[in-house]
Amino acid sequence: MMKKVRLIFAILLINFVNPLFASNLAEIKGKVIDATTNEPLSGATIYIADLKATTISNANGEFLIKNLPSKGKFLIEVRYVGYKTISQLIDLTDAQSLKFSLQQAVIESAEVVITGTPFSSNNKTNSLAVVSVNREKLTQAGGTNLIDAISKVPGISQVTTGGAISKPTIRGLGYNRVLTIIDGAREEAQQWGDEHGVEVDQFSAARIEILKGPASLLYGSDALGGVINIIEDFVPAEGDFNGNFTTNYATNNGLSASSLMMQGNTDGLVYRGRVSYKNAYGFGYAGKTVPNAGFNETNASGMIGLNKAWGYTHLNLSRFNTNIGLVEEGPDDDGNFTDEDGNLITKHDARNRKLVLPYQNINHYRAVLSSNVLLGGGQLKSNFAFQKNIRKEFEESKDAPGLHLNLNSYTYDVKYSFANKGVWEPTIGLQGMYQDNVNNGDEYLIPDYNSNNIGFFGYLKRNFTKGAVNFGLRYDYKTVTGKDLTEDGEQVFKPFENNFSNVSGSIGISYEVAKDLVFRANAGSGFRAPNIAELGANGRHEGTFRYEIGNSNLKQETSAQFDLGLEYTAEHITFGLNAYSNRIYNYIYPGNFNNETTPFTDEDGISTSLPVYRFVQTDADLVGGEASVDFHLIKAIHFENTFAYVKGTNRANDLPLPFIPAASLNNEIRFEPTLKGLHDSFFKIGLTNVFKQSRFDSFETQTNGYTLLDVGVGTSFKVKKGKINVWVTGQNLTDKLYFNHLSRYKPEGIYNQGRNMSFGISVPL
Repeated sequence: MMKKVRLIFAILLINFVNPLFASNLAEIKGKVIDATTNEPLSGATIYIADLKATTISNANGEFLIKNLPSKGKFLIEVRYVGYKTISQLIDLTDAQSLKFSLQQAVIESAEVVITGTPFSSNNKTNSLAVVSVNREKLTQAGGTNLIDAISKVPGISQVTTGGAISKPTIRGLGYNRVLTIIDGAREEAQQWGDEHGVEVDQFSAARIEILKGPASLLYGSDALGGVINIIEDFVPAEGDFNGNFTTNYATNNGLSASSLMMQGNTDGLVYRGRVSYKNAYGFGYAGKTVPNAGFNETNASGMIGLNKAWGYTHLNLSRFNTNIGLVEEGPDDDGNFTDEDGNLITKHDARNRKLVLPYQNINHYRAVLSSNVLLGGGQLKSNFAFQKNIRKEFEESKDAPGLHLNLNSYTYDVKYSFANKGVWEPTIGLQGMYQDNVNNGDEYLIPDYNSNNIGFFGYLKRNFTKGAVNFGLRYDYKTVTGKDLTEDGEQVFKPFENNFSNVSGSIGISYEVAKDLVFRANAGSGFRAPNIAELGANGRHEGTFRYEIGNSNLKQETSAQFDLGLEYTAEHITFGLNAYSNRIYNYIYPGNFNNETTPFTDEDGISTSLPVYRFVQTDADLVGGEASVDFHLIKAIHFENTFAYVKGTNRANDLPLPFIPAASLNNEIRFEPTLKGLHDSFFKIGLTNVFKQSRFDSFETQTNGYTLLDVGVGTSFKVKKGKINVWVTGQNLTDKLYFNHLSRYKPEGIYNQGRNMSFGISVPL
């Protein structure tokens, strides 16, 4: 298998190099002006996503993009702060001077998106709405990590393990049901684990696109619940060389985080480099600091590629390294943390940045070759990736890990979109992945295994004046082989070989029923094969306070989801409403049944018992919706409100499903004054209202509701190289004691993070 993968890489690399000698070049030029005053707009961004081509308008509002193909239709996007974003399909065969007249608007219209579609498209033509969160909003959220920063998007929740680890949940579905895409390739980093977060440099995200609902048609297994697509920076304009330095500090856990990035474009040769570092001690609440809850993180990444008339090809390389302290037990009856001898751990000692046992060490290496070659009038897009995830857990000694997992993943994704005139848009695709995992430690949780899966799909989109319809079919086949392991005469893992296959499909429509009012409807099926922990786990999971036992007889999950949406965007108000019903057959979840426990002796010889969680299946229903109403009655003032609710039901006994997030209501008032000499100034105050979660499984407990107060203030001012941004944000200003229902520390009586202030600055280079 390895030889085949290397051969495919070599052949494709040769094919991508050959077009370098193509000589058919085109360019587009134009001007961006104010629609009312006809004044030129300097600094507008002009972007063609399918070609990764971008430029910025000059002082006269003029722009020029070179090294484009001589023919083909592509969607071009023009954005400028304070104006409606517009997109237009352009034909490069008849390239003319373009003029974009932008209208001033309090509300910026939806961006062009790339998630949930084989090619970039206006979000209004997608039957499943994609939510886009840009870098500014990510920064101003003041999150301790990337998932924390998007957790207030309606329908998005997070499974937290302290301040270091957040796992995304979309409409009540998480773990291997949500697919994370980084550098265009699916992330493979042992996502089955409670404390296995998204392993990506948060500073590298220019924006995040979130697709809610089953996306198995285009992404295969593990996209049953949705997709989180982390998108890198725009490629700089030709002849441009720039950079950025960002740093911030947070008071709650002493988090210091900094990142340096430089990038350039020399005659279509594009390149980027970034290094980042984060360090924090344990988070705190109500005057207490959780010992050994700190972490440190070092990231390095680079990109080199070519943007030419035949398309583009980019090679992304990255290394993510983190050390995360693991909390073994919660506070005593008085709320104090003590060591193994019962001695009180002082706040000063708990804030030591040096981790002690136990802790995790994770290295994740990623290499992704992404290309779009214009071929036969169509587009051949491909992503080939290799990822190595090395996960070590040190419990008894810092010299030798107990649990030591080494996962290698090879993924490929090839799509061909046929030539079209902007009406019929057909695409066919081939995707697959090969994995092998090896245990190198003396403790075990999952067996050595390998898996192989392949999927084929066909997708067709029909555009019309006021919307679009789309439909498609897909077939997947996957094998998972678990290896036998016998130690000291005792069988730790029994061998198994499971095969899974499925046909899935989707049909949807997006239609502008009236001016500024868009209706969406989608019916889709999803598919997910059981992950290796669900099939073969047998061991104590450090940091989750439980013993897990898998079931190799589990069947695959399949789902049928119906989604309805209504979106209204006017000059001073936006309104959105989404409702969904998702039935999942053979839904897999871990449960502690009949209070089952198993004896456990730690490294100090202290005996205790751990709850046993076994993976079982049932048919399940998840029903819910999201609503948003944003008022902008005065240009400088924004009043934004969102609500999200999901109800999970076990159809076997009509009882609640476990691990379902509580309903939430978010309100935020944002004031954006015009200040002389300053730009993008804002002041915001928000309330996060999380309702009581009274629907829970027998092994869970009720979680009370709570309200958190957040504030933020920031501005920017222009310098020769761009704009310097400064901001201050505050979270949970009242220092509210609360448990999030999805917190992995809740069973141990450890509250979520208390008051936190974050100070940041971003400087162009």
